[in-house]
Parts: sequence; structure tokens; C-alpha cells
Amino acid sequence: MVSRVIPVEPFDLVIFGGTGDLARRKILPGLFRRFCAGQMPPEARVIGAARAEMDTSAYRTFVSEAIQEFAGVLTCEDGTLDGFLERMHYVPIDARGENGWSELADLMRDDVVRAYYFSVAPGLFGDLAERLNLHGLTDEATRIVVEKPFGRDLETARALNRDLAAYFDESQIYRIDHYLGKETVQNLMAVRFGNMLFEPLWNSQYVDHIQITVAETVGVGGRGEYYDKSGAMRDMVQNHLMQLLCLIAMEPPSKFDPDAVRDEKLKVIRALDPVEPHHIVRGQYEAEEGAPGYREEVNDPRSRTESYIAMKVGVSNWRWAGTPFYLRTGKRLKARCSEITVVFKALNHSIFGEQEDHRNVLSIRLQPNEGITLGVTIKEPGPGGMRLVDVPLDMSFADALGDHASDPPDAYERLIMDVIRGNQTLFMRGDEVEAAWAWTDPIIDGWETRGDVPKTYDSGSEGPVDAVQMLARDTRVWRKVAS
Repeated sequence: MVSRVIPVEPFDLVIFGGTGDLARRKILPGLFRRFCAGQMPPEARVIGAARAEMDTSAYRTFVSEAIQEFAGVLTCEDGTLDGFLERMHYVPIDARGENGWSELADLMRDDVVRAYYFSVAPGLFGDLAERLNLHGLTDEATRIVVEKPFGRDLETARALNRDLAAYFDESQIYRIDHYLGKETVQNLMAVRFGNMLFEPLWNSQYVDHIQITVAETVGVGGRGEYYDKSGAMRDMVQNHLMQLLCLIAMEPPSKFDPDAVRDEKLKVIRALDPVEPHHIVRGQYEAEEGAPGYREEVNDPRSRTESYIAMKVGVSNWRWAGTPFYLRTGKRLKARCSEITVVFKALNHSIFGEQEDHRNVLSIRLQPNEGITLGVTIKEPGPGGMRLVDVPLDMSFADALGDHASDPPDAYERLIMDVIRGNQTLFMRGDEVEAAWAWTDPIIDGWETRGDVPKTYDSGSEGPVDAVQMLARDTRVWRKVAS
């Protein structure tokens, strides 16, 4: 299968925070891979902008080292890196002062797409937006990219949206959630809306429940200071898991259009029920041999921040009323796994007599070993009557699509190119962000008011026992996290 690469228009992409960790690990290597794929036109340029005092030559050295460390295995021809580095420029700049802005203005061109990537702390978003406008660096076609967190609650999210809206139209703002750029996350829409097999059954009449799992084996590590102020609810549920839930639960949009898709996602968020306290389980991982526990990593022996959360969520609309969605995410768990499991209802009547419960289960694996498994019921081979057994119809994307799926584009590659194209389908809209926080805030306020303390769980386990008991009360079980 041949991959069709569509070039984009010539552009100037300015990366504020161009010497930071995100630029080094993701943005610059992603751009290089798109360059190797022939997707960057000859006129395209990338301009790093940061406080560090260096010239363009030194920045090119920085970029070269980042590419060699993080770009992965590439099939670029000799000399390709040199060609990419020729596109690199650098301007020392002060986000809150005047230094560097006139130099940046001199570099920018009028006849290309202008995009500005705010790879900086959210507290600088408003300052950058103001100075871009003040120095005449924007027009109606200008695009800005902002990274999460989009606030830490509804009040700060609204303030951030106001700061950006003072200088840019909503159509110019690209709130990037790298989860939406993953190939398999986008496949959720293809599975749902591209197959007659699934869509007629995608409702409460046929679906018993849905599980969404994002499990990590790592701890908070060097992110301890940030993470302890956020926790799993703010860091993962309010954005990543919320987006997965929306893609699973949304109604079919009228067309595959940015606002049509985001309108349907917004309807899901607004239909979410408040979550009862007994439908929430929070946890913290404990120390294991050779590895510290959560409280040791964040250097706070009394921390009540959760590294794990499991929730039972309801969606009050015609399609999903009465069907529970079980969400869970955590660190230092048994295995790294992102998976959505759709468990269909049992048959109303079995012609084979009283046998154990058999159900069809659709599992969509986002990582690792991306693919889809559909469990079906068949007769167990051999004599002795009609004994039923469940077997998987397993499709790995790498096996089915070969080389085309063995090295898919990184999420940042796809999303940055979508910015240049002006395609906002995979980016969060301002009202969507605010609606997510409006649902999340009362949950967080509730456990803070009650003084809830997270349950401890062993590192390398599947999480707190209380999460298992939460499903057991509904006579259901979590799907095992594959190791």
C-alpha cells in the first residue's frame, strides 16, 4: 500500500519556546519526518524563538542534535538533514518585553502561511498574543497553536480563552491535544462511521457498557511538581479520556468537517451526568523495590493528589441513557495500555440451553500493538454436544496494513501539518474546553470538600482494589490490562 503525501502551502512556523523540551523531543523531530516525507515545500521555514542568547548557526546545531536523538529510524537520503537545517532560523526574544520582536518582524514574510506555536507555559499565552498583535505580526489568516493545560478549572479556562479571543478569532486558535493526532484515535471515527456492521448496534439497546483505559507503567518522575498540582483528573481525564469518550459516544456528524465534528463532541460533554462520590475511586501508587512511591517522588508525605482514578460515568441522551461508561487511568500500573472496550449485551434467549454468559466484545487498542479485536462465540471443537466458547477475531494494524502502518506519523507531525492546512477537526474548540471543565470542577470540589484521601495501590498492579469493587457492585469486571 502506497502512502499518499500531500504537500502543504509554503509557511513560516515560529516556535516560541523553540529551545524547550517539547520542541526538542516532539516538534522539531516531527517536522523533520514530514520534511523527509516530502511534505514541506522548499519555501517553508521554521523560526525558533526563546530567551536563550544564540544565533541561527548555534540553533541549527541544537536542532541537529535533537533530530539525531529523537527523530527515530528514518529512510532519508544523505544530506537530507543539511537541507532541513537550512530552513531553520532563530531569534532571541522576550515574551513579556520588547527585545527581539522587531528582529522577528523583519524575518516574517507576507506571502506565506504564518503559524505561531506557543510551546511555553500557559501564563505566557496572553503576552505572546498581545505582542504579536502589537508588532503587526498577524493577519486574518494567522494561526496560533497552544498546548494544554487549557486552564486548571473553568475560571482559568475562561480567562485563557478571553486572553486569546482579544487578538484572534476562534478559527485561528488551535488547542492541541496530541492524543487526537494518534492514528488509532482517528480510527475510532473510521470504525464507527465507516462500517455498517457497527453503527446500527452502537446504542444502549445493544451495548451493555463501555470501558476506556489509559494505563501507564511509569511514575510521575521529573513532572512531580506539576503533577502534584494537577493529578490524574486534570492531567488525563479532563482532556485525553474525555476526548476518547466523545469520539465513542458522539452522534454521526453531518460531514467530516471541523465544526460539525466538534459540535457533536460538545453535545456529549453537555450530556454527561454529575458523578456520584461512590462512583469515583482515586489512588496513589506505593513504593516498590528500587522505585519510590508517589509521595516520595513529589516530595510531599501528606499529598492527597491522585495518580490513579476510575469513574462510572453516564451520558443522558437518547443513544446512551442507561449505558455506563467506565473510565480509568493511572501511573505505575501493570502494563502500558490504551484501549476502548465495547461490551455488547447478552442474547435475550439462547437456543443452546443454560450455559455461561457469552457476549460479543469489541476492543480497540490504541497502544501498544494498535488494532481491533472482536470477540465472537463459536462451538468448541470436538464431540460431546454443543459447547460454546468465545474466540477473538484479531486484526493488528501492522499485520493488516504492512509497512504503511509499521511506522505511522507521530501525533505532532499530523497535527502541525493540519495547522498549516487550516484544518481544525482534531483540535479542541473554546466552548468544548469550558464545557469539559464545567463537568470536571464539581467532581474535584466534591472530594476536596469531603477531604477524601486516595487509596494506596501496589506499583505494578492494576490499581486499587476499590476500583474492582466498584464494577463488582454492577456485576461487571474490568478488562484485564495486557502485559
